[in-house]
Amino acid sequence: MPKFLIEREIPGAGQLSANDLKGISAKSCSVIEELGPQVQWVQSYVTGDKVYCVYIAPDEAAVRKHAEMGGFPANRVSEVRAVIDPATAE
Repeated sequence: MPKFLIEREIPGAGQLSANDLKGISAKSCSVIEELGPQVQWVQSYVTGDKVYCVYIAPDEAAVRKHAEMGGFPANRVSEVRAVIDPATAE
């Protein structure tokens, strides 16, 4: 199943409290539960004004449906074409 990187522009994201992040996480999980097992949230990275999320989903439309249902921005959705790391150089 394809993997996607979602860029979410959220001003002040890096200043969100642990409680705020817990609430956002809970909302995301409840939406995923509604959508079914075809959409999986892998991990998210919070920076100053953005959140970058990694999802596994059948297609971009499913990722955007999750964002719409959760009330989350999905400013850019990119399908991951390859994954590299230091071992790739060996």
